Amino acid sequence: MNRGARIAVYTGSFDPYHLGHQNIVRRASRLFDRLVIGVGENPEKRSVFSQEERVTMIEELVEELPNVDVRGFSGLAVRFVREEGARVLLRGIRALSDIEYEFTMTLTNSTLDEEIETVFLMADKEYGHLSSTLIRQIAALGGDLRGFVPEPVIGRLEARFRQKVGQA
Repeated sequence: MNRGARIAVYTGSFDPYHLGHQNIVRRASRLFDRLVIGVGENPEKRSVFSQEERVTMIEELVEELPNVDVRGFSGLAVRFVREEGARVLLRGIRALSDIEYEFTMTLTNSTLDEEIETVFLMADKEYGHLSSTLIRQIAALGGDLRGFVPEPVIGRLEARFRQKVGQA
């Protein structure tokens, strides 16, 4: 990658990766020379899928986008952005309710590393209501996941929640 390349890093837990994430990734892949999806490990959250499973799943879903890479990381997002040789931290915005949290995170990140710029992409209107938390609830209750997550994720979510019900 040349020194002048526009590189962005899109971080999140992506548990699960849904159509809103996919929308942001596809659009960002057209705006940046290289897009890295940073799959974070949040010790405060109990994940449905391991970090390795999420990375593998997302890699399969973005394989047709040649300028998109997927990497797992732990620790500070701004540190990961630096490690990837980027200066742009990409964030998706769904609704007004996201703004307060993202504003706080942007100020914190700029204090940690003032050279990292946060860029926001608004989710397209048909994805503005999606959240991984909502999707996990639908999956846990056996709801129809079409229209929420990419087709390959549906089977994985259904299998995971059948497995959890069997363990209970």
